[in-house]
Amino acid sequence: TGRADKPLVAGTVPAPAVTWAAAGALLLCVALSSACGPLAGAAHLVGVAAAWAYNLRLKSTAASWLPYALAFGLLPAFVTLGLPGAPWPPPWLTAAAALLGVGAHFANVLPDIEDDLATGVAGLPQRLGRRVSAALAGLLVLGSTTTLVVGPPGRVTTYGWTLLAATTTALLLAARRPAGRLPFLATMAVAGADVVLLVVELRP
Repeated sequence: TGRADKPLVAGTVPAPAVTWAAAGALLLCVALSSACGPLAGAAHLVGVAAAWAYNLRLKSTAASWLPYALAFGLLPAFVTLGLPGAPWPPPWLTAAAALLGVGAHFANVLPDIEDDLATGVAGLPQRLGRRVSAALAGLLVLGSTTTLVVGPPGRVTTYGWTLLAATTTALLLAARRPAGRLPFLATMAVAGADVVLLVVELRP
């Protein structure tokens, strides 16, 4: 697609160096993940395996969303399973993280759908098209926000209601211009706010 600025394409980084770096990173990842404890390490390595499966094969299939759901959904488990007693996260937290991951997947491909299709990358967002993918990205991150806000026990905080209202407003405005970059920017901004809320919920 004419991206001559990429290091491998430009020849500024040799392909064997990238291969060795990736292999070394994988070995270190296995060791460091295991150091977090058997359950937390296993959760993290399953997420890493999902990411590799996406890059090697699934990104060009209708199941391209699945590695995102699995890897993001396991993130809270990686954190909580490393705590004393190795507790599993509550289901609502896992669901919120998975929704966030799939929403980010749909949003992330929006600027590059045409280039992806030209190079044979036909994941689910590319197959559905820009308009449907933009709508799904917004709905998924809105679902993540809603789950994070109403999922925890107790009353919803003022911050939670404010975030939910701001999320809904931003996504409604973005839906009015599906062909531009606004849906991508709005969805990623909401996803960033969800990450902050997710980290808050993960505090012991």
